[in-house]
Amino acid sequence: MTGGVGGEVDPAVRRARAWLSRAVEPGSVDLWRFVEREGALAAATALRAGTAPPRVQALAGVRAGEDASAEDLRRAERCGARLIVPEDGEWPALPLHCLTVAVAGEPAATGRQTERTQVLVPPMALWVRGDRPLDQLVDRSVALVGSRASTAYGEHVAGELAAGLGERGWTTVSGGAFGIDAAAHRGALAAGAPTVVVAACGVDRPYPAAHSALFARVLEDGLVVSEWPPGCAPLRHRFLVRNRLIAALTQGTVVVEAAARSGAQATAHRAASLGKAVMAVPGPVTSAMSMGCHELLRDVERGTTLVTNAAQVLDRVGALGEDLAVRPARPETARDSLSDVARRVLDACPVRAGVPPERLAAVAGCDVLDVLRVLPALELADLVQWTGTGWRLAPTAGAPG
Repeated sequence: MTGGVGGEVDPAVRRARAWLSRAVEPGSVDLWRFVEREGALAAATALRAGTAPPRVQALAGVRAGEDASAEDLRRAERCGARLIVPEDGEWPALPLHCLTVAVAGEPAATGRQTERTQVLVPPMALWVRGDRPLDQLVDRSVALVGSRASTAYGEHVAGELAAGLGERGWTTVSGGAFGIDAAAHRGALAAGAPTVVVAACGVDRPYPAAHSALFARVLEDGLVVSEWPPGCAPLRHRFLVRNRLIAALTQGTVVVEAAARSGAQATAHRAASLGKAVMAVPGPVTSAMSMGCHELLRDVERGTTLVTNAAQVLDRVGALGEDLAVRPARPETARDSLSDVARRVLDACPVRAGVPPERLAAVAGCDVLDVLRVLPALELADLVQWTGTGWRLAPTAGAPG
């Protein structure tokens, strides 16, 4: 595991950030700026004492008088989780730097700031369950997101994409939900690759509960990550806040299936706002579950890239010159290497009755000597045959395209 976890970081700072992660809902610009200015320990002390700036104090509300940080840390330890903070060596500083840049553009006046569920602001801390270092696991990662009400087509594509990425050494990141998310996680696991679930509740609460076995498999070689302390419930607004983390932690976001209004589209919009790559998989034009993907592809300003396989995804997000997608091979036939005259003579050949070279020259629009020069090569390629009275197409040559 990378350095810093539970070592060099002051335990008081870690506990302060644990307290802040429960006291104030993530996504608060004013709290983040207050902590950046004062430091986590001083900010938590001020909030608990009621001496923080009024609008920051209001963010904590009645939670300012509660302290479950020690129990949260113990509860995390019991389920094999840990709290990583910006002061840790495991903190994914580079991927999350885009959030720091984005939040710098938020106005100082609270009334003019982006709504909390949509604002791009760095997390206070991250609760992580699993043995792998978070920074290493997301260094080469792609988000695969989509509809919960997915189709068999969407789930197949998501699984194939995740497996293909895993085989190439990339991590799949998603939300652990029904539908496309689950298919993406399973695809990565089928390829023996790690995958990361970014949850909207405590890391000790698999959500949905039906995915308990899936989460257990994820934790064998991957991670479950959350901004909320252990025990926190998956409230609706938390899924909206969570989307920015999926977008920020990864090199790019692929939307496999999405309805006209969906959380997957929201994640793609966050990724685009953060300067990350946005990709979408096309689907049947008659499918309501692909309408969101098609709208993303039509949005020229966002520059969404159409992708159909893992190689094309990595062509968009991979290292320059290292992850280029190979163009699909075109089937080659004997016709491909023919000269212009040979093509014309071949097209002039009838299917049934053989005709003399003079007739071929008239139809092909060339000299008889040109016909006589190319016929032997066409015969060697099994494209034409001599009938005894003339030349015709060989049965194996087929009809002209």
